[in-house]
Amino acid sequence: MAKSYTLLETLDYLLDSSETESCPEDTEADDSEPEDCIPPEENTGLEEECQESEEDCEEADADQTFVSKNGNITWTASPPPQGPGRASAARVIKLTPGPTRFAISRVEDIKSSFLLFFPSTIQNILVEMTNLEGNRVFGDDWRDVDWTDMEAYIGLLLLAGVYRSNNEALSSLWEAETGRAIFRAVMSLRRFRRLSKVIRFDDRATRPARRESDKLAPIRDVWNLWVERLPLMCNPGLDITVDECLVPFRGRCSFKQYMPSKPAKYGIKIWAACDARTSYAWNMQVYTGKPQDGQPERNQGMRVVLDLTTGLQGHTVTCDNFFTSYALGQELLRRKLTMVGTVRKNKPELPPALLTTRDRVCFSSIFAFTETHSLVSYCPKKGKNVLLMSTCHKDAKVSDREDKKPDVILDYNHCKGGVDNLDKMVASYSCKRKTNRWPMVVFRGRPIVDFTDNDS
Repeated sequence: MAKSYTLLETLDYLLDSSETESCPEDTEADDSEPEDCIPPEENTGLEEECQESEEDCEEADADQTFVSKNGNITWTASPPPQGPGRASAARVIKLTPGPTRFAISRVEDIKSSFLLFFPSTIQNILVEMTNLEGNRVFGDDWRDVDWTDMEAYIGLLLLAGVYRSNNEALSSLWEAETGRAIFRAVMSLRRFRRLSKVIRFDDRATRPARRESDKLAPIRDVWNLWVERLPLMCNPGLDITVDECLVPFRGRCSFKQYMPSKPAKYGIKIWAACDARTSYAWNMQVYTGKPQDGQPERNQGMRVVLDLTTGLQGHTVTCDNFFTSYALGQELLRRKLTMVGTVRKNKPELPPALLTTRDRVCFSSIFAFTETHSLVSYCPKKGKNVLLMSTCHKDAKVSDREDKKPDVILDYNHCKGGVDNLDKMVASYSCKRKTNRWPMVVFRGRPIVDFTDNDS
């Protein structure tokens, strides 16, 4: 017969059983501690050591230095400290952007705006030298021209550009039935052809002596007088673009250039400094090839930029890798100008660490800094990198875009097309006509008449 228990005996039995089962587990837990179990005080100290080690690694990366290929420049991975204070003088514009007071006070209509670029000195040269050549070629059959005749001639050139008929035959423009009546009303086709044949910009008798020292002698006086007018009419904005443009020409010319990257391939090369936003031509130079002694010019890109930016202060000059160099940036800073541009990889001031593309991740950037310059190597795709140098960017900012382009590249892309855009605007309504005389290409082609039409 089974033994019966009272309620108290049953409770005592259950309590004794629970204590017996829990004792081995407690003992095992006390005898073996987990390896990862660390007292709170010791764990806090370990976290501090990890944080200190990470900070040390970051400081080591920031203290990394790069030595240039020529060993003269030491670049650092961290930007120089920028303390609070006023803006640098190289970022303060002295000229108010837009039309100058000189131009505003003299412009009344479209014609007066255009004639501001053709002062009386240029008018006198055109009239005098054209009459001199006309009398030499046609003799008694020549009727002298005055500035009114020259205005009519230039006006017809511009009108042909407006109609986009610069490549249309003259006989077609003067055709009685299919032509345009305004051409016949201004002057006869015979008169227009005669003017095109004898128009001159210098004295042909004294040209050989002047050409010995100046290849641009046939149009030098008119060119210099016209270029002097450009800064008087309009002040550029903050960003200036310096680049080259090509005036198409395939005739005989001692300084004709071949540029395969340009649409025309052959022509006369012109250096230009333009406002990056409006594409106003602020200064220009014609490239006449090697000097008379035959020795190539050294540091030509630097010389061109310094010549074209003379008189500017507080602007940022954007240029391509033909012009950009460490020495150019230093000289522009002395003139209170900054620079942004691509750099050729053979420059001696570049550190080799920024030139390599091995094991580079796409869309990655490596920065290097000096006290005055910043350099960035951006990898747009595997095995290729792009180098840019700047004297106005003082940090390593990268955009939030998918390609993670640095701010230096974005600013360069925004301003690099000033001269190219000028070429596009001028080509839309160009008044150039086919000719075998390169001075006529410079005058009525893209440089003088076309650019004057665009600027005015």
